[in-house]
Formats: sequence, C-alpha cells, structure tokens
Amino acid sequence: MSKDYFAHKAHTYEQNPDRIDNVSNIANAIRAKAELSPDMHLLDFGSGTGLLLERLAPLVGKITAVDISPAMNRQLEEKRDKLGCELDIREMDLEKEDLQTQFDGIISSMTMHHVRDINAMFRRFHEHVKPGGFIAIADLEKEDGTFHTEDTGVFHFGFEHGTIAAAAEQAGFSNVEVQSVSVIEKEDRGYPVFLLTATA
Repeated sequence: MSKDYFAHKAHTYEQNPDRIDNVSNIANAIRAKAELSPDMHLLDFGSGTGLLLERLAPLVGKITAVDISPAMNRQLEEKRDKLGCELDIREMDLEKEDLQTQFDGIISSMTMHHVRDINAMFRRFHEHVKPGGFIAIADLEKEDGTFHTEDTGVFHFGFEHGTIAAAAEQAGFSNVEVQSVSVIEKEDRGYPVFLLTATA
C-alpha cells in the first residue's frame, strides 16, 4: 500500500477553522448547483474525514466514501451513526482500482491536486456517473506552490479554470462550469478555490 500522507494529521484535521469554512462554502455551492434528493447515491472522491459529505448527507440516500488514507477513514467511521444517510467507506486508490458501480453524482473537495493524471481521473469519473448524473469537483485555483508546507503527495499547484474544464470536456462531460467559490486564508495570503460542475 502507498504511503499514508495524512496519518499524522487525521486526528487534528478538523481543528483548522479555515478548512471548515472552506468546506462549508464548497458544500453550499454544490447545493446551489446540484438538485440533490433522498433517492441519490453519491461518490465522495477523497472523502477524508467526511467534512464535505456530512454537509450533504441529509439531502441524499447513500454516499460511498473513497479515500486512500486508513487514518482519515478511521476518523470518518466514527461519524457513521451521526450522518443523515447510509455510508459505505472504501479504502482504495480510484486511480488504480474500479468500483464497478455507477452513481447519481460525484463530489470531491481538495483532492484533485493529489492526482497524477487528471485527464485519466475525469475519464474514470465519467465511467462512474450515470447518464444525466453530475460531478462537483472543488480544488485550488492555480497557485505558486506555497499552499502546501509539507509533503502530502502533491502533483499540481492548483489548476487554471480552462485546464480543469478541458479535462472534464475531453472525458465526455457537458455543461461544464467552473466558478470561484471560496478562499482559504493563510498568514501571508489567500488561496482561491474553484468548483467545477458538469453533467454526464
């Protein structure tokens, strides 16, 4: 199994108020763009401790949470009984493994910059979304590499709107939109965060 970059920080991951504010902004933006309903089954890619999914769980029927970090998955497991929907936790690398399931929608927050080949990942997303389903993918806008101060397996210093939109379109998605939805404030500056939405 690959290195768990978040093993040492999983237990304190939710103690950062800026992180909480950012995820809340992302969740609000997803609710505004996607028509969520109790019959939906969503995939949360890079679910971590469940910060994003727990804000959307009361609106859907089931969420499959995929994360490669055992430590983060353990933190999420502790929330299972408090969520408003059924939860299926999968410890796996979606870049290399296939769920062999189609979902009504895919959500993701701050995970794509950890993905080596985003074009391949968007193709994988397209395989896993039902026709007419949606994706809602949030991540850093292009930055100078100063956002991450430690090695957590980063392959991209954020993304240009046009670059991330093109990857989704080339994978077969339509109605692709990218909008700035949040800013993560650090000591020296703020780092904007986008939300990409599209339909399969």
